[in-house]
Amino acid sequence: MNSLQAPASATASAALAASLEASDEFHQAASPRYCPTGLLASFALLMAGRGRCVNTDMMLGDREYAMWQLACARATDDAELALVAARLFAYFDDPQHSGVAVMGTA
Repeated sequence: MNSLQAPASATASAALAASLEASDEFHQAASPRYCPTGLLASFALLMAGRGRCVNTDMMLGDREYAMWQLACARATDDAELALVAARLFAYFDDPQHSGVAVMGTA
């Protein structure tokens, strides 16, 4: 190996490592949160039983809408609905990911 090749490969390795580190930081900062769709469907059905229509797609894509629906559920006297809302709350109330949509899991 000649002396010109060694620094070039070291520079390339350093650039690749820096690139991977930057990529890792991006994915950590913007990683989606996954919400169990079964739990979300149960929430929508329980809310429908109380006369409130819930758009599950909007729950996954609009944090403010989701928080409003969860607050409405918690304000009811339905213990089962309040429990489901409390479990869902963990998926929507994460300030670190407030700008990231919540994803459903199938």
